[in-house]
Amino acid sequence: MSGRRQLGLASATALVVANMIGTGVFTTSGFLLGDLRSPWAVLGVWATGGVLAALGALSYGALARRIPESGGEYLFLSRTLHPAAGYLAGWISLLVGFSAPLAAAALAFGAYLKPWLPSGSPRVSGTVLVLGFAALHGAHVRRGASAQNWVVVAKVLLILAFIGFASVRLHPPPVGLAGGIPLSAFGLSLVWVSFSYSGWNAAVYIGGEVSEPERNLPRSLLLGTAIVTALYLALNAVFLFAAPAEQLSGKLEVAQIAAQALGGPTLATAVSALVALALTSSVSSMVMAGPRVYAKMAADGYLPRWLAANAGPPRAAIALQAALALALLWTATYDGLLTYIGFTLGLSTAATVVGLVRLRWREGRRLPVPGWPWVPLLFLAGVLTMTTLTIARRPRESSVGLATIAVGWAGWWAVERRLRRGH
Repeated sequence: MSGRRQLGLASATALVVANMIGTGVFTTSGFLLGDLRSPWAVLGVWATGGVLAALGALSYGALARRIPESGGEYLFLSRTLHPAAGYLAGWISLLVGFSAPLAAAALAFGAYLKPWLPSGSPRVSGTVLVLGFAALHGAHVRRGASAQNWVVVAKVLLILAFIGFASVRLHPPPVGLAGGIPLSAFGLSLVWVSFSYSGWNAAVYIGGEVSEPERNLPRSLLLGTAIVTALYLALNAVFLFAAPAEQLSGKLEVAQIAAQALGGPTLATAVSALVALALTSSVSSMVMAGPRVYAKMAADGYLPRWLAANAGPPRAAIALQAALALALLWTATYDGLLTYIGFTLGLSTAATVVGLVRLRWREGRRLPVPGWPWVPLLFLAGVLTMTTLTIARRPRESSVGLATIAVGWAGWWAVERRLRRGH
């Protein structure tokens, strides 16, 4: 086992950062501003999302210290609640956790390349990106991680450079809330922001390949989440304070609008390149992390054996995920997709923390959990509140998420019957 643990704290942290920083932070705040009407309230939502992600990272870190293997929620839920719960989490990871966001990020990458490739199709550019990283991460674990690390470093440095350039040119409005903020509006805004923070748990998917996992896995989750939260708050301060609120409200391209106001067309083009780079590392991280879940499920007999990895990267699982992502990329029915993803993944992470609570009650102080019991309970309260609001306000997407879980449940019983007959 030790020979397979080729990744250190830096690589695990870089994976978390890459998984978290995707297109959401560059596109969400205009819609939040339209609902909340105050840039300070929007920053409050982003800060609350960071706190919730940190609570999740602390909870998952305790589980990773206790179960330092690859597999993420599939592994944790199989060990703490029931194999059926683990199977459902793996099913959700395959369809909702990685393949769908991978397709969305690849399509957005192609769209941001349009200024440089005006005659090219975003789908073609996205396809090249997915296949390129599938080949890279399928070739070698360490080389794929090294490329990932360098892309993350470049992305963070460019973001910091943009923040530094903009910081002396901003004009923050007076602190205040426009007529008060309804709790329901704040809660629904948090649903969207939580999708931008998703990925804080990325390192647990490669736990079996991280050196000194009991130490490095919890640290990478918390460190990566802290870095991204600080970057998100700084970036959104730039976006929200660079241009008048009426120019930003309800707009998708807030990063480009802010850059145009700060530095004209040249800076707007540069920011488009920065967003494309962010999406590149996001695609890379999902290609690296997701297939480890499917390989683990295959090794346990819950997916076809050819998806398992005896040595080296799980190439067959990487190929399967790439094929699913490309199918979604080329069909591209994305109305309500982000809400569907956020709702379904929220249920999966909440179930995992319930498993942590159950394991702690069973093992007591032998399982140290930071801030017990408040850290996991506050995380659960936050996720379940967002889930309730999503069901109330977006019943269609919530129904699709619940249907996805129902299909996975049926798949579990079919696999179980096959395994029993095999014995």
